[in-house]
Amino acid sequence: MPALICKRFKTRVIDIGGVSMGGDYPIRVQSMTNTDTLNTKATVAQAVRMIEAGCEYVRIAIPGMKEAETLKGIRKLLRKEGFDTPIIADVHFNPAIAEFAARFVEKVRINPGNYIDRKGRQTDPGYWMNDINYNRELHVISDKLAPFLRICRENGTAVRIGVNHGSLSERIRTRYGDTPKGMVESALEFARICDHHGFSNLVLSLKASNTRVMIQSNRMLVKEMKSAGMDYPLHLGLTEAGSGEDGRLKSAVGIGSLLADGIGDTIRVSITEDPEFEIPVAYGILQATGVRITRTEFISCPSCARTLFNIQEAVEDVKAATGHLKGLKIAVMGCIVNGPGEMADANYGYVGGAKGKVMLYKGQYLLRKNIPESNAVKELIKLIKENGDWVDPVNA
Repeated sequence: MPALICKRFKTRVIDIGGVSMGGDYPIRVQSMTNTDTLNTKATVAQAVRMIEAGCEYVRIAIPGMKEAETLKGIRKLLRKEGFDTPIIADVHFNPAIAEFAARFVEKVRINPGNYIDRKGRQTDPGYWMNDINYNRELHVISDKLAPFLRICRENGTAVRIGVNHGSLSERIRTRYGDTPKGMVESALEFARICDHHGFSNLVLSLKASNTRVMIQSNRMLVKEMKSAGMDYPLHLGLTEAGSGEDGRLKSAVGIGSLLADGIGDTIRVSITEDPEFEIPVAYGILQATGVRITRTEFISCPSCARTLFNIQEAVEDVKAATGHLKGLKIAVMGCIVNGPGEMADANYGYVGGAKGKVMLYKGQYLLRKNIPESNAVKELIKLIKENGDWVDPVNA
């Protein structure tokens, strides 16, 4: 019986430099350089390490126009070296920088805070509670965004509207506070402006360092998009997950919960380490949630007094022999009490039957009984071969 999973929220397909996102395409993995963008050599070297680790989109921070000009050379050098991975410009502060970068990169990320009316900025809460004042700024935002969207449309450049919990505008905070509702509204009003200008090559993201806020806001966004007939792809991530085990666990909880809901089209794991170390974590989360299988999946029990063989050693032996079989799910279970039921969705099962004896399953069907433990891995390989699921290791 297959595992029950939520149906993926079907979004529109967005082309980003030939690596499409959304629809039925795989959930994409991306990361971001943390070198000084003005240091072309260091940034290119780090981008290459990210790509070789499996990064499918490389994002580079562009805080100023000098960095934007340098980015053009970085992209050119990567292409010269044979890397065609799409480049994303992560733009801060100045809309002119986004307009410049949009002419030569595959995607630009902007923050709604970049487009507020700074000259007419108001901090009086009463000002923004007035509907006339509140809506007036929408026209200012629309006018400031229009040239950027035109350039993106002319150059086939995708756009991500990246809303961060910690940088909502005073206008939004006055109405909604620092809440998931405020984050959702900030993203949707920009999506509506893009739609008004006939631009649809759009990705949305709602990020926070708090996993609950991040999960709740994205669930709310999908609900609101469904009600409005919108289907924009979603970028998932936490803004500051931390480092080490803490960062990995926090990312797994936040991103994994949404993936399990069927939400998400691209993910970025943000941990305080070199970005190439984010990529294995991202693929691990995709694998654990069953939304993108990139390696063999192993199921094993923790063992108990009923286990009549060395299960820890058996798991390592089975992994060593079958770990190259991408896409297969193999279970190593200690006994027949719970084993066959708990491994119901595995392709193959290696189950303790008696002292030093193993039983082998194909799905839920028992096909081999009372195999001596010393010969069980060889018999498992034989069974996999008989069913046409075996491929030889690349370096065999």
